[in-house]
Amino acid sequence: MDKQAERGTAAGARAALIGFPRHGSSGRLNAITDVPGVAVGIRTLIAGDGPLRVGHGPVRTGVTAILPRGRSGAGDGCAAGVHVLNGNGEMTGTAWIAESGILSTPVVLTNSHAVGAGHRGAIDWMLRERPETDIWLMPVVAETFDGYLNDINGDHVRPATVVAALDAATGGPVPEGSVGGGTGMTCYDLKGGTGTASRLVRFAGATYTLGVLVQANFGARPELTLAGVPVGRLLGEEIPVPSRTLPPGAGSVITIVATDAPLLPGQCAALARRVPLGLARTGTSGSHFSGDLFLAFSTANPGVLASRHPGAATERVEQLRFVPWGHLDPFYEACVQAVEEAVVNALVAGADMTGRDGHHVPGLPHARVAELLREVAAAR
Repeated sequence: MDKQAERGTAAGARAALIGFPRHGSSGRLNAITDVPGVAVGIRTLIAGDGPLRVGHGPVRTGVTAILPRGRSGAGDGCAAGVHVLNGNGEMTGTAWIAESGILSTPVVLTNSHAVGAGHRGAIDWMLRERPETDIWLMPVVAETFDGYLNDINGDHVRPATVVAALDAATGGPVPEGSVGGGTGMTCYDLKGGTGTASRLVRFAGATYTLGVLVQANFGARPELTLAGVPVGRLLGEEIPVPSRTLPPGAGSVITIVATDAPLLPGQCAALARRVPLGLARTGTSGSHFSGDLFLAFSTANPGVLASRHPGAATERVEQLRFVPWGHLDPFYEACVQAVEEAVVNALVAGADMTGRDGHHVPGLPHARVAELLREVAAAR
């Protein structure tokens, strides 16, 4: 790992550093891992500089892996739902989630041309962890495009990389910025990548946690809005826009929403449909060339939604506890707030990065953005 990777993981820079105001209450870590049982593993691949040599580099990519119930809960299904704002991207396994409302596999995030390696690696890991498995496996693997900085056609993410990320999955703080699947990603023509946040929701005498993880690789610079301030326009030409050949706003964003609140699959899908509202607060209008795909799951009701074939289960009627539909608004609000802050966290943590052919993406200028937020707040 070179200096660029160290800057992306060690700084721990987050939204508060630029004076971004938090609405709502976060969990202890302000991360998806505040949801009990959720584990995240990361493998970051950074090597080489200079001209692109396919298969050799430069490499700026990686894998982010999420275990919805941790290693011990592998195979125990979660209620889940998906939503697609724009389909110019890929998230495997979603046809079955839409059909059954069940997520019973890891979730893997990587680059656009590593989906196959992600799928194979997730299967290898599940077969190793559950050698008794005798049914088909359809893991969730989602992607965003890092080809501006990375040798995306070089086959650097291998199934073993994915297995290593899954093996590394743990609770606790989640690295942000240029790490894991977010390593080579660009957001609003600034260094983007991995971001996370969480919110607490009180309901019926209990406190539930909703956590979000984004792989942010979307948006055009003039769109960027932070706390209602048109930062992208106010920066003007102070921070050069990368000279990409892709259309403005191209890239993609994957968002994973987790909660321990008891929800039905349809309610998880409703949460996923709120993700674009959080993204829109940061300015995006949803480019045609951006694949915007979202998955939400609930870790409540353990042991009820295991995905079994008929010969493997005793006949019985199951029961699900769930929050009544009419009381979901606080969870929707928490989702929107957490998504917005997760994107900001990804931007704040994203340091300058130079990749293939000398392509350079600047990081968010912390001091200047903090100054803009203060100036606008003082004038209101």
